[in-house]
Amino acid sequence: MADDLNDRAKEVLRAVVQEFTTSGEPVGSQHLARRGDFEVSPATMRNVLAELEELGYLEKPHTSAGRVPTGQGYRYFVDSLLQLKEPTQRDRELIEHGLGQPAVEERLHEASKVLYQLSHHASVVLTPRPSSLVLSRVELVRLRDDRVLAILVGQGGQVQNKLVQVDYPLSAEELIRATNYLNELLAEGIPLDDVRGRILSELEQERSRYDELVRKALTLGAAATDVSFNERVLIEGTGTFLEAPELVTDVKRMRALFKALDDKHKLLSLLDRVQRGREMQIFIGAESEFSSQGDVAVIATPYGHGDSVVGTVGVIGPTRMNYQRVIPLVNLTAQVLSRALDEK
Repeated sequence: MADDLNDRAKEVLRAVVQEFTTSGEPVGSQHLARRGDFEVSPATMRNVLAELEELGYLEKPHTSAGRVPTGQGYRYFVDSLLQLKEPTQRDRELIEHGLGQPAVEERLHEASKVLYQLSHHASVVLTPRPSSLVLSRVELVRLRDDRVLAILVGQGGQVQNKLVQVDYPLSAEELIRATNYLNELLAEGIPLDDVRGRILSELEQERSRYDELVRKALTLGAAATDVSFNERVLIEGTGTFLEAPELVTDVKRMRALFKALDDKHKLLSLLDRVQRGREMQIFIGAESEFSSQGDVAVIATPYGHGDSVVGTVGVIGPTRMNYQRVIPLVNLTAQVLSRALDEK
């Protein structure tokens, strides 16, 4: 239990995590005892390490080697011992510059690239699903007599196009009036999911009023907002896993990891879980179905505009990643991306 750790044990666990994060090599008692911050003998240090191992926070990868943190050890370190580092001015400038692209799609791609470059781990961005789009306006453009292009513009600058085929006559004036009517209906600013339900409800009521123009507008609106689910996961830097010795030496685990990365449904499920939770979540080792594929950790947090959460941004890397640096980078990326969506 976490309460079983005294102050010395906590500091030793912190030191083991930090040493292993830096070197990737098992940490021995003599090495720790020689550190200036521990005024104890190697024998005393061995006893503390043995206690931490017995409690499940450390393990020995080999009989004669030092110790490395377990998933439980990393979890305790992240929850109770971690001292976060604020991103440097250079980090802030790179993130803010990279996410300064005019188009939302470009911002999302740049977010994944910049986060990978700064963290040196694989980065993931869950793009907004159309159903989470909060509309600012709708434009209806005639292409041919029987086809209309509906352009749905979100408050965050997202654009979703939908080709609508009509089987009734529609004049240019009626198309303009239909566009104006729909924009009045959507003026309150509600998610696309709710927009479609509202339009269908209005359409059902209008059927009894015999207002032909309103019926045409609502029929167009219902068709235009019937957008299929097409959120995507952007991944950058999966090759970084080939640089992690603890993963490269285990071919079976490495294959399982890349298979999990290719399984978009599994990754979508994890990122969607973070989005629904509306706060940063950290999965270490076997704490999630995805991160159980090897010694892998996932740090992810939602982003959005206003009170709406529309996607997730995060990092996937070895459990021995530098949490005190990576967590603030993920958090700052989400904040800048959210602010950019708000300013659109």
